[in-house]
Amino acid sequence: MKFLAFILCVFCFITKPFAQEKKAPSPILFIYDASGSMWGKLDAQNKKEIAANVLTTTVNNLPKNQQIGLMAYGHRTKGDCDDIEYLVDLSNSSKEKITDAVNSINSLGKTPLARSATLAINSLRDSKTKATIILITDGIESCDGNICDVITNAKAEGIDFKLHIVGFGLKEGETEQLKCAAEAGNGHYYDAADASSLGEGLTEATSETVDKSDGNFSIFAVKNGQPVDAWVKVVKAGTKDLVDGVRTYRDTGWVYLPPGKYDMIIKPLENSKIKGTTISIESIQDKIGHQTVSFDGGKINLITLNNNEGWDCTSKVTTQDGEVVGGSRTYNRPQIIELNPGVYDIEIKALIIKGLENTFIIEDVSVEANKTTDATHNFKSGIAMIGVKSGEVLVDAVVSINSKETGEYVAGSRTYTSDSSNPREFILNPGIYEVKVSAAKKEYAGKKEIFTIEVKQGETVTKILNF
Repeated sequence: MKFLAFILCVFCFITKPFAQEKKAPSPILFIYDASGSMWGKLDAQNKKEIAANVLTTTVNNLPKNQQIGLMAYGHRTKGDCDDIEYLVDLSNSSKEKITDAVNSINSLGKTPLARSATLAINSLRDSKTKATIILITDGIESCDGNICDVITNAKAEGIDFKLHIVGFGLKEGETEQLKCAAEAGNGHYYDAADASSLGEGLTEATSETVDKSDGNFSIFAVKNGQPVDAWVKVVKAGTKDLVDGVRTYRDTGWVYLPPGKYDMIIKPLENSKIKGTTISIESIQDKIGHQTVSFDGGKINLITLNNNEGWDCTSKVTTQDGEVVGGSRTYNRPQIIELNPGVYDIEIKALIIKGLENTFIIEDVSVEANKTTDATHNFKSGIAMIGVKSGEVLVDAVVSINSKETGEYVAGSRTYTSDSSNPREFILNPGIYEVKVSAAKKEYAGKKEIFTIEVKQGETVTKILNF
């Protein structure tokens, strides 16, 4: 019996790692555009180089156990609609093979989108393989065929795949057939105008694989009635535990959420200065959820004055919970700050003005959607001119100014020996100040004087000392 128990323990020890081993994800097949138009330039670099660099980065970021295939078209001959080739088979798991193949491709020929999709689908049918197909193209179909029809028919046949299409540098009006194909393939169409957006599209496409459960909760972001591109991140309610995420690309985005309560964080990527919003949602078993998110924010028209004239100030806008959500510098003129509807505090700090009242908080400013709320504060100041002479000679001295009431230091500087700085101008809040002046150079060593001045709003007080 002891020997039998030992054998069973050994068997369990050996088989346990295999039972726990994660199932490898379904393959990803990249269909790569090597048509002659890829020599066209974007930002002084040809699209061929940009696409190769971005795809290399994307592939290197995929999981270690991800199988990756590569198909290219237009890379061997000009004008041949059948110039389509599997460069790396779908069973491949070497990232280096993909990147080496991509970087060795020459761009020459046409854009046979429908034929490329047909070849890819035929290979999936023959091998009974489930896969994610990602097509990268900088042009529309230039041979016979309609890629949308090819994908629609393949789906009707029951072939298990998901198709994403990344349009690289396409013009408006050229994407209709590509969007149709991506939708028919249960995928997305991503519009990329540069290296950054190409990388974002490929990153999103490689995360939205055929293995991912179909979405059961949709999100649509709008501003002033028009769709906007937005990032969506869903976490478990009250935590930072990420459950799913999607980018809407001015369309409906889908996430998959098991039944439960969640916080949905949505951030607009265009046409809005609003940082984002968080909405509490609930996913219910066997029900499709939806959330339309409006970024129709309100505006604060911040007006900062000093003695009733425009004044340069900095501002910081916070929620009632203390979160900083906005801010600006006014540069002597009204400043528009766009925010989500809500109630805010605005902290304003006057520049140049010295004293105990150069910062002010406008509390409980209410912002409503599609409305502008004025928020105004008028600082008060006067001017103190402090100069030092010895006869008719200007004397360099250190000036220190403290509040007479509190003893707090409020301003200081040196007069130097220039007419532009001696007397030195100090813009101060109205009040009574104690001023200490000490000679800065050794020829007047020991010379100093302490006196009191009163600064009144809108007035200038001048004090010239004689050392």
